Amino acid sequence: MSGAICATVATGVLRVTIDRAEKRNALSRALLAELREAFERHAGDETLGVAVLTAAGERNFAAGGDLGDLATIRTREGAVEMAQQARAALDAVRRFPVPVVAALNGVALGGGAELALACDLRIAAAHAGIGFVQGQLNISTAWGGGIDLMRLLGSARALAVLGRGAVLGAEEARSLGLVDAVAAGGERFEDFVARFIAPLARQAPQVMRAFKAQALAERLGAPRAEREAIEARLFSVAWVHEDHWAAVDRLLARPR
Repeated sequence: MSGAICATVATGVLRVTIDRAEKRNALSRALLAELREAFERHAGDETLGVAVLTAAGERNFAAGGDLGDLATIRTREGAVEMAQQARAALDAVRRFPVPVVAALNGVALGGGAELALACDLRIAAAHAGIGFVQGQLNISTAWGGGIDLMRLLGSARALAVLGRGAVLGAEEARSLGLVDAVAAGGERFEDFVARFIAPLARQAPQVMRAFKAQALAERLGAPRAEREAIEARLFSVAWVHEDHWAAVDRLLARPR
């Protein structure tokens, strides 16, 4: 293991940090394996209501795949195997049972952009950016990011983003719908992240799991009947939970 992933839990929030600033937080195979292990290890923690994925430093969220590592792969079979392993790591993020917020402390490029889109929500520092720059290396997306991009933007706009290969600034990314919120100038990024996730963290964990399950079913293209069944099942679980009745009792106890 590379030791480049740090995962901590506090007050119902999982925080996963890519800690490889000296390499621009580039994504090696070892790092991706650690990332997958971190999310899979915490998936069963029912105290969690939200997760944050961010990176060390102020310049790079993830500057794509680690070319020093990936350049050793010279066969189609090796490329397929690498892509499958990387996609499995990003799928651990996509399928995590509570919402995952990508906190873009800097630029997310190539595979880093795919990782950002694997998350449910994205927030960004004012100087951050996101770029599907794979075309600069004469390759296409491979870790599920192209699929995510087309789901978010539609095929035409996604094709334009992929074909341009430009690094989008935080505000342009927000205008397209790739980023959900951008920190105001002068606001500490950590304060901005805390402010953004606070409403999510206040929700009961089982409620956030229910919301994420519905979002994941839509993301995976589940039939409407299946999504309705998921919604009904999770609603019934929440209805009989003690947290629901405690909230009802508080409302009923209010003076009228």
